[in-house]
Amino acid sequence: MTLITERYDYKTISRSSVNGKRMYICPDGNAVASVTTILDSTKDKTFLKEWRKRVGEKTAAMITKEASGIGTRMHKFLEDYIVTGEWKDPGSNPYSQQASKMAKIVKEKGLKFVDEIWGSEINLYHPRIYAGTTDLIGTMNGEPAIMDFKQTNKPKKKEYIEDYFLQLVAYAEAHNEVYGTNIKSGHVLMCSREFQYQQFDISPNDYDKYKKAWWNRVEEYYVKHAV
Repeated sequence: MTLITERYDYKTISRSSVNGKRMYICPDGNAVASVTTILDSTKDKTFLKEWRKRVGEKTAAMITKEASGIGTRMHKFLEDYIVTGEWKDPGSNPYSQQASKMAKIVKEKGLKFVDEIWGSEINLYHPRIYAGTTDLIGTMNGEPAIMDFKQTNKPKKKEYIEDYFLQLVAYAEAHNEVYGTNIKSGHVLMCSREFQYQQFDISPNDYDKYKKAWWNRVEEYYVKHAV
């Protein structure tokens, strides 16, 4: 397992309630919205609303809660492995066992291409604009990159996960701004509950397209929430 190389002095960013909203309090003293808040506030939720109507609110809430729980566990197995180099026993809980199997697939099919790790579960911020936490920063196949782990109930099509790409770009933009880097690659390492691995990549060739889309969403958010 590649050990963490501490190339940058990453700061911990706290979260607090400001005027009734959950905000990140950045090292520069500014309170900003999170990356996920910006994306959620500006996304087209037509499909989600139709799905909830189709399956019913109770079933939708149950599916969402279960998926979130498995996703959180999967992230934790990977985070612990990255930090310690050891794999934790999932115990007898069936959800933990499933999450462990999914995380192992991500480790074996995705993490093996990671050459260097700069940090795991890292807080990042773009001064006065936004902040968030990315799963992994380092190099993959020799290229500096932002990496996020995702679980999914079913395998995804690329055209349905643009917000995942925008999330990667948001973290890259923040890292580049604060730490003077030039990250233009990103990778979504995903495993379904059927144990199918998928990897979706942003290369330097298509980075600017997603960069433009991200900043458009940031502008849309702040216009929408202007006082």
